[in-house]
Amino acid sequence: MELEGRGAGGVAGGPAAGPGRSPGESALLDGWLQRGVGRGAGGGEAGACRPPVRQDPDSGPDYEALPAGATVTTYMVAGAVAGILEHCVMYPIDCVKTRMQSLQPDPAARYRNVLEALWRIIRTEGLWRPMRGLNVTATGAGPAHALYFACYEKLKKTLSDVIHPGGNSHIANGIEPSCAVVKQRMQMYNSPYHRVTDCVRAVWQNEGAGAFYRSYTTQLTMNVPFQAIHFMTYEFLQEHFNPQRRYNPSSHVLSGACAGAVAAAATTPLDVCKTLLNTQESLALNSNITGHITGMASAFRTVYQVGGVTAYFRGVQARVIYQIPSTAIAWSVYEFFKYLITKRQEEWRAGK
Repeated sequence: MELEGRGAGGVAGGPAAGPGRSPGESALLDGWLQRGVGRGAGGGEAGACRPPVRQDPDSGPDYEALPAGATVTTYMVAGAVAGILEHCVMYPIDCVKTRMQSLQPDPAARYRNVLEALWRIIRTEGLWRPMRGLNVTATGAGPAHALYFACYEKLKKTLSDVIHPGGNSHIANGIEPSCAVVKQRMQMYNSPYHRVTDCVRAVWQNEGAGAFYRSYTTQLTMNVPFQAIHFMTYEFLQEHFNPQRRYNPSSHVLSGACAGAVAAAATTPLDVCKTLLNTQESLALNSNITGHITGMASAFRTVYQVGGVTAYFRGVQARVIYQIPSTAIAWSVYEFFKYLITKRQEEWRAGK
């Protein structure tokens, strides 16, 4: 209260009024005057009593918005690294997911849960069997995620209030289906393919180039709701766990994991259809009148004919278990690169 009285005297008589003030009080009052009365006629008496807004020196730069000097290459490099790490680390679980989504699996490839499946695959088929096809996945994940995050960041800046993030991934979706065809055929039980080149050559010769893009429409249809749910959940959780939007690894990991789990569970039926289109299971083909499953409608119909409604949720456990650490890794790596790039940029500008 004593300080408030002196502050009022300072407003009437200027900074020289109020003898006996300490240097700290004088500096504080000067700040009030500069932000209040000293601002001009618009400041008024109310401005004189408004405390100064101080910048926390430890808060660091606002990494949520990358510096103006950041180029598209910045987003693409961060996205590519995040995508490659995400897919490489979680690839064994992805192999299990593909097998558990099989509509009519071989008796030796029927699993009760993810851990049992992974253990049996390693024990009966070798330690490196769950990693078969990893090279083609990493090759596709790099450019796909680079394009995806670059589009996401650009549209988030300009159209964040108009379009949801799931609508910007069409280019990246064009890369993923061809890689997924090879990857999932190599993951299947008793797959005849041991090398990526063997699988690509066989598919090209026997089914034509169009076989690599049979699941494109399903991939696109799945990724729009998946990414919409994913980003909405992530942003919602960030508002609760990290409202200041600072670099907080634990909040990025937790928000990313929860967002991935929710989006994965909601879009499992589309993922089952995508797996069927990519693998072209023999029993499913026999259930199809045309002899080939060539589109999303055909895949939905075939899944229902073979396994009923429950078939749409085959492998949901493996899909959720795969997505929880997968999206946690992707978001934590991507946010770390955003923070690192921002920090380096600010240090460079400060040194000029």
